[in-house]
Amino acid sequence: MERRTLIGILVFIIVVIGVNIGIWYWYMQQQMVTAVAKETIVIGTTDRLVTLDPANAYDYLSCNVIENVFEGLYRYKPGTTELEPALAEDFPIITDNGYTWYIKIREGVKFHDGSELNATVVSWSLNRSMELGGDPAFLLTDIINYTRAINETTLMIRLKVNTSILLSILAFTVSYPVSMESFPADKFSDVAIGCGPFKVVEWVKDVHIILERFDDYWDQSHFPKMKRVIIKFYKTSEDLAAALRAGEIDIAYRTLHPEDVEAFMKDPNFRVLTSPSPFIRYLVLRCNMSPFDNVYVRQAIAAAINRTEICEKIFLGQAEPLFSMVPKGMWSHIDAFKELYGEEGNITYAQELLRKAGYSETNKLNITLWYTPEHYGPTEAELAALIKEQLERTGMINVKLEFAEWSTYVDNMEKGVMEIFLLGWYPDYLDPDDYLWPFVGTWEAACSLGTFYKSNESTMKIDGKTLYDYLLMARLTTDMSKRTDYYIKAQKIYAYDCPTIPLFQGVQICVTKLNVYGVVLDATQIFRYWMIFKT
Repeated sequence: MERRTLIGILVFIIVVIGVNIGIWYWYMQQQMVTAVAKETIVIGTTDRLVTLDPANAYDYLSCNVIENVFEGLYRYKPGTTELEPALAEDFPIITDNGYTWYIKIREGVKFHDGSELNATVVSWSLNRSMELGGDPAFLLTDIINYTRAINETTLMIRLKVNTSILLSILAFTVSYPVSMESFPADKFSDVAIGCGPFKVVEWVKDVHIILERFDDYWDQSHFPKMKRVIIKFYKTSEDLAAALRAGEIDIAYRTLHPEDVEAFMKDPNFRVLTSPSPFIRYLVLRCNMSPFDNVYVRQAIAAAINRTEICEKIFLGQAEPLFSMVPKGMWSHIDAFKELYGEEGNITYAQELLRKAGYSETNKLNITLWYTPEHYGPTEAELAALIKEQLERTGMINVKLEFAEWSTYVDNMEKGVMEIFLLGWYPDYLDPDDYLWPFVGTWEAACSLGTFYKSNESTMKIDGKTLYDYLLMARLTTDMSKRTDYYIKAQKIYAYDCPTIPLFQGVQICVTKLNVYGVVLDATQIFRYWMIFKT
């Protein structure tokens, strides 16, 4: 055989081997990609992650990620509003007429950094949250006098008031224990070392956060079904919808435009899950600033609002009218605003109230209504425009619209820059107290949430008692029949004084691919990543 022929054969063999190695390498890469994809759930959202420090988190997504990375002493059973022990071994032993609580701390629980949970860590974490004074700190400082570790497994909490709501607050993120080895005592932290089912492996702000299953997680009954969860952040609802259709994500949760939700409902390639929600939207009126220091002006705004029109025109029926700050479905709820102002926008009554306040068709009330364009989803500008239209139907109000990005909006709210503005509320704990006390229970709370309203000086009184009296009495008793009576009376006074005006109650909406299972939407609004899996 000629030398040239032999070389040609060898070259051919080498090329064939090389091609096969390349094919094998490509195949193995595809198998690896497929394997990773099978073990990964990708969630898309237009929400923004602000902080992962439980002492400072007070927005929905931050709290929700914390609920999956950290753990509380108590937690809600999925699909219910029933609390169960988590890092606590049992429910508290309560002594001293309700003022002293003893809680047994679960042994053998590890944080993601390898340190161990004990009563000292829990006490230190609670005290840290109270001393740092973050946005949710008042939930603890209003109730807790001090905490102390009696020994490594026993926590003592001494209360300022005898109240039944502390158990629910201990299930909220501000109460979650953090690692003493990874968190500073004197400032908020950027790390996220918890003892929950997932640990944070990467967080690129406004791009994505990657969570991986914590293999040493203590609770096998809540052990994650997937190895990895990736949350991707999208700027607009249009981008979120496009990502779901393109297969970039497995789940779209918060917030799709109502029109996209309708389209996904008709698309056989996707599953749309809905559930009632305790999330509420409302108008805030600054009560110590003209013209809203006049109760007739506040009442006129409440009378002119047409909630049904808002829900149908803006949200295509994916929300429901709300006539109290206490949401529908929660014990003690009454339609207090409907009783006073009607259901569909009572323009005649609004005009009557405006005349009492000194306004007319020739001497109009001029107000500036503020909104934030992205924080509450893609419909906010439309919502503000419709409210402007409804108020101007009186012929006695001129409305100017202004908007600000969320960080500026919050700053404006706390400084009292905005006289009337749109806001929303997710529950910290599932109790009527959480929908009333944080807004008006104390002057500090009223200022931080923009009402600047003194509930101890409420315009209306029932049986000689103010709104503050009823809210405080409801906090200081564990008798449910008394608490219900107090909250009903409180809602009546609240509707008369109108420091805020409820608009509508949300509906939870989640759109998934057909091979995604385990998503549970319930009244707690907790999105549990550990339950989700795909086939």
